[in-house]
Amino acid sequence: MADATVAQQSRFDRFFEITARGSTVSREVRGGLATFFTMAYIVVLNPLILGSGVDKDGAKLAITALASGTALVAGVMTILMGVVARFPLALAAGLGVNALVAFEIAPQMTWADAMGLVVIEGVLITVLVLTGLRTAVFRAVPTQLKTAIGVGIGLFLALIGFVDSGFVRRVPDAANTTVPVGLGIGGKLVSWPALAFGIGLLLTVVLVVRKVRGAILIGILASTVLAIIIEAVAKVGPSFVDGKPNPKGWSLNVPTLPDKVVDKPDFSLLGHFNVLHSWQAAGVLVPLMFVFTLLITDFFDTMGTMVAVAQEGDMLDENNMPPKTREILLVDSLAAAAGGAASTSSNTSYIESASGVAEGARTGIASLVTGVLFLLAMFFAPLVTVVPFEAASVALVVVGFLMMTAVRTIDWADYDIALPAFLTIVIMPFTYSISNGIGAGIISYVVVKLVGGKAREVHPLLYGVAVLFLIYFLRGPIESVF
Repeated sequence: MADATVAQQSRFDRFFEITARGSTVSREVRGGLATFFTMAYIVVLNPLILGSGVDKDGAKLAITALASGTALVAGVMTILMGVVARFPLALAAGLGVNALVAFEIAPQMTWADAMGLVVIEGVLITVLVLTGLRTAVFRAVPTQLKTAIGVGIGLFLALIGFVDSGFVRRVPDAANTTVPVGLGIGGKLVSWPALAFGIGLLLTVVLVVRKVRGAILIGILASTVLAIIIEAVAKVGPSFVDGKPNPKGWSLNVPTLPDKVVDKPDFSLLGHFNVLHSWQAAGVLVPLMFVFTLLITDFFDTMGTMVAVAQEGDMLDENNMPPKTREILLVDSLAAAAGGAASTSSNTSYIESASGVAEGARTGIASLVTGVLFLLAMFFAPLVTVVPFEAASVALVVVGFLMMTAVRTIDWADYDIALPAFLTIVIMPFTYSISNGIGAGIISYVVVKLVGGKAREVHPLLYGVAVLFLIYFLRGPIESVF
């Protein structure tokens, strides 16, 4: 009986390559928990974004159904990532893409038509993976530019963490000043949530420096407990009360113990999509540009994300490729179509997965843990809302630092790569977009090589990618002309 157990464990180990990647089951579980807690906010945030949109008929999507669908697709596709790609990468509804669907696409057609375009985009990008084109483009990107993508995403994550925690805020009169963001409120940290974030961040930094196992997860949980105590004593409340802003409130989730632990999921929006009617309702060009925008965003966001996550776990090969790249891209592509089919917008890989890798995750087991927790979130949504942004953001800032350390491998003396790398790194956080940073880096790299008479050093595929990104950046003027 013992021999059979050992054999079973050995098969399990070989399948997920636990020992080969220098990991353990406990590390994977811990990493899966950390990833879930840093991105569980999407179960709340995605419904708020999509639920606030209105289609051309004035219809809105039900918040409860959106929450259930968001958790369902995230859970299923993350588990699929763990089994098929065996990589510690979690997926969920893409931020930015959901806003595009809610506020730009849906108002010009019905919700079913808008989600149909997302399904079309998912199918197209899946075809690109199966034909090998998506992987080929990824291989064509220079190694140091891939490194820059990871560094840029690290800065992007840190900025997200600082903004979501309220430590950094948009200046209200930004139109009348050269300073778009500032420290806290009026240049001061005067809110209890910001204090909870600051204490949690310092605690996590100390734990990371001392190499404590589970440092990031401990930081999230400790910050959440502190936030619950602060809310119980100070009664801070949400950032909006009766439709009026409360600058000193919690940015999304109010950290209070819920009245109800279990809730029944609502799957009424599953399958509510139409792939053909939008082309008749809005003409050909409008849906075509929307599909192109979705395609470009998903195509390159995932490339940057999986490189950054693999880089954090020291899992890149000699060509800076993650293990099972094709499988990772395939699952990610299928997730885009699945998100449209469930009316939750395109699902994509989440850079927050780097927090799990920072906790030691190296295999698909971490994705299984995260995926199962998302499925449980369908029933235990009230518990998910206990963790505030201010607590989860601690992990994003620390992971941002860890990813930033790879900047030392870029040859800053070689301007041919250093300038494109620089643009890639800074444009991501400055424009709040991974795709924008990748696009700027690739376009500038191609231009620098062409002007320098080194056109042959550029992979042929990169010329096509650079042209596509030019169209992507110029889509506003193109749409206005046509």
